[in-house]
Amino acid sequence: MWAVAQKELDILLQTESQEFLQPQKDCTKVFKMLATAYIKYVQSFRNLETAHDQLIHQQKRALIQQVLDGVIGRILEIKKEMVRLENSECQYMDDILMDLKLLPEDLEIPIPRYFIKENLEVLRQREKALDEILLDAGLQEEKHVKAMTVEEAVRVIQTAERARQGRCRAAFMKQIYLKDKMQTKPEGQMGPSPDDAAIFIQKVWRGYIQRKETEKMREEEMILLGMSRPPGSEAVSSLQMHAGKANALQSEVQETWEKVSFKEKPNEAERLSIRNKLQDQIGQWCLECRHIRGKFPDYPMEKAGGSKAILSEKTPEQVVEELAAKKEMEKQDQKGKNEKEEKEKLKEKKPQKTGKKEEDEGWKMAPSNFLSILEEGSKQYKAVWQNRDEGLDFLQDHDPELIKEEMREEVEEEIRVQVDELMEQKLENLRLAVDGEISGNQKQGGKSKKGSHKTTGKKKISEMEKDLTPDRSIDSLYKELAEEGLLIKAQAVHLSSYIGKYGCVRTILPRTGQPVPSLADVRQLTALYGILPLGSQMVHKMAPLVKSMLFTGPAGVGKKMLVHAICTETGANLFNLSPSNIAGKFPDKDALQMMFHMVLKVAKQLQPSVVWIGETEKAFSKAVPKAEEEMSSKHLGKMLPHFLKAVRATDRVLLVGTTTRPFDASLKRLCQVYQKIILIPRPDYLSRFALWKHFILHNGGAITNLLNINCLAQVSDGFTPGHIVEVVQTVLSKLRLLQMCRKPLRTVEFVTSLARHKPVYNEEETFQAWYAGTPQGKAWITALAKSRQEGKGKAKKGKGKN
Repeated sequence: MWAVAQKELDILLQTESQEFLQPQKDCTKVFKMLATAYIKYVQSFRNLETAHDQLIHQQKRALIQQVLDGVIGRILEIKKEMVRLENSECQYMDDILMDLKLLPEDLEIPIPRYFIKENLEVLRQREKALDEILLDAGLQEEKHVKAMTVEEAVRVIQTAERARQGRCRAAFMKQIYLKDKMQTKPEGQMGPSPDDAAIFIQKVWRGYIQRKETEKMREEEMILLGMSRPPGSEAVSSLQMHAGKANALQSEVQETWEKVSFKEKPNEAERLSIRNKLQDQIGQWCLECRHIRGKFPDYPMEKAGGSKAILSEKTPEQVVEELAAKKEMEKQDQKGKNEKEEKEKLKEKKPQKTGKKEEDEGWKMAPSNFLSILEEGSKQYKAVWQNRDEGLDFLQDHDPELIKEEMREEVEEEIRVQVDELMEQKLENLRLAVDGEISGNQKQGGKSKKGSHKTTGKKKISEMEKDLTPDRSIDSLYKELAEEGLLIKAQAVHLSSYIGKYGCVRTILPRTGQPVPSLADVRQLTALYGILPLGSQMVHKMAPLVKSMLFTGPAGVGKKMLVHAICTETGANLFNLSPSNIAGKFPDKDALQMMFHMVLKVAKQLQPSVVWIGETEKAFSKAVPKAEEEMSSKHLGKMLPHFLKAVRATDRVLLVGTTTRPFDASLKRLCQVYQKIILIPRPDYLSRFALWKHFILHNGGAITNLLNINCLAQVSDGFTPGHIVEVVQTVLSKLRLLQMCRKPLRTVEFVTSLARHKPVYNEEETFQAWYAGTPQGKAWITALAKSRQEGKGKAKKGKGKN
């Protein structure tokens, strides 16, 4: 699987070097190129993630993880380019999937399992500490078994024994009753004739056999149509149990190899030989330079690389010339500051003049931060692992020779720094004793120190970045936030639990309005913008930065569930800064600023972290605040932009907002805070069908011929997943589940319960009108109007020619 994924990546890299670097004018062709690359990268991502999870060899896993991070980053870069090109967060790629002979499910973004596995022990300790803090604060009930007294235990045993005796007595009395009934039967009564009895038995038996055959044919037909599971699927549970045991054993072996120290550095004899060799080379270089110039040279500074310039394969004359050239360049740089400023001013004016030329050239892919990582990973795979025969390596142990080669560079760098200090002092002593001079490095060193003091004080620190609690530890801040109810425990919900299918009918319908994502698209966007950047430090640092995202839609579409899923998949801390949660706790602006500082400090120290603001429309409300809760919400909305400015690219901190009434907030202020706005609609037919089937089976129900899931999916048009869950839980009570064996579930039971809820047709139209006013919605409307004008212009030209 690793070999197949690497081969596909090599083909993708070659395709990108040929097509993406050339300017393109046809937007349709550009989108097809981007979508094809996106789909293929997702397939490689899935294969690499599975290979990384299943392999045990730590050196292989390290290389795959490096390539895996590169693939994730490249997917995010392509997604950003597709959003910019289409002016929409969801793209229609059904035609390309058909050309590649793939299903819509192949677009599903897998969640790398190493996000949690690598930090499993830390997450367990953090969860245990949070539980203890919440228990001590009284915010969480302790789950324990209540001890029974002796009297209560005796009473329970007596009740059970009396019930047993009652059942035995009832069975005994039934036997006596049947015996008396047989004895009281009249003697002259005659039963049916043997022929009639045989015919009756044959009739019953043949009817039973025919019903069984009909039922079997019906089941085979349903399996053929894909409407029910094959009978062998029930036996898979035992295989899944064995697979689970194998995965557990595999995880244990992986953890043991991770704990083993693989840093096999060269021993002391090798270190001594490296040190002596470096000293001999540097000494020989100094003597040759003195023989050429007549005096000892200046020792290279650390900024210039130290003795690396000496140890390169160059003659002493070339090294001396390079050092002299560097000094001249530094002098020219200091003299030419004014010229650079003038050039920068000219550069600022150039884009206004060359804008038309760039439009004429067409689309061109932006430079990537991850292609070099993918190319480096491909080179390492081909050089080390591609042609390696490991048929006899059953233990999958590490290779010490590879580790020594990797560690040798680090050891040589450490020794080189030590040798530089020693040789620089020796060279200075020789210069004083022989030439009677002082090196130019010491003269420049004093000046540079003075200059450095002047530049350090010019950096401005924002209010959020100031350390307002320098005397407090992270543990104390963590405890205080948990006791105040700001740091909460995330619910264990995986992203795969967010049920929804891709809307396959959307490409057939005309595009008259803003494209609305399906529930599967929402799940995909959550993984792309929320989970993948938070799970990997390198991806978060180098990929397109998304600091904040907003989930909006009617009540019951799963906004809070997605927030908890992000925390579950990445092991992130969850901070609840909803207006209703902070009301009354931080009345004035200073207290609220201190709260933000504490949250930001803990979130940065214990990455990754998610800051959740529910009912975020209250923080940007258009109405004049009156109550205390509204006053704190007002200050909250003003401080959120400063909070986001304090979050750097290296900080894995994500701000997530949820709202059911975004139209009550100031749209301008709301869009200034939230980078990505994801509108979650009501589910379509395919999603409703999957939701009904999943929740009925999950709550213990059984689907029979009397229960028509198709009818339920049609009737529930306009209702949210929350409505469907509530209806299923209401119908499938404990009493109804006990009656299900003799009274199967019927469609009318769910329809009757569904009729008590109110659909969300009108709300969805309001959400669509509101989303059209966002920057993404405006950009889409502008692009649509422009394309229509171009189409009319082409039509007029065609008529004129005719």
